[in-house]
Amino acid sequence: QVQLVESGGGLAQAGGSLRLSCAASGRTFSTYHMGWFRQAPGKEREFVAGIISNGKYTTYADSVKGRFTISRDNAKNTMYLQMNSLKPEDTAVYYCAANRGKSWIWTYNAMDYWGKGTLVTVSS
Repeated sequence: QVQLVESGGGLAQAGGSLRLSCAASGRTFSTYHMGWFRQAPGKEREFVAGIISNGKYTTYADSVKGRFTISRDNAKNTMYLQMNSLKPEDTAVYYCAANRGKSWIWTYNAMDYWGKGTLVTVSS
């Protein structure tokens, strides 16, 4: 079992930056593939970015490619999402999620644990 807690959300202007963090409890963080998802009002939760357990492979949704960077520090049990060149359409609740290392798939159903989310609001 792992517990995930997101932080770093808030209000940003279009073109600005924010850095989200996801702190994980437990001793097995380094074995989990991790991901960021987001859910805008009235929309389904969608994949944003994923990173495998050792951090050597990352993947991104087309909508954030080139603007967002996912990373992790296994020594600190923490994952990050650096968000640059923010757009109003990035406004959403951002969730971190963990997959018990069984597949390199980042879909809603593939993730085993979820945080409660952090709100990101981007003003135009």
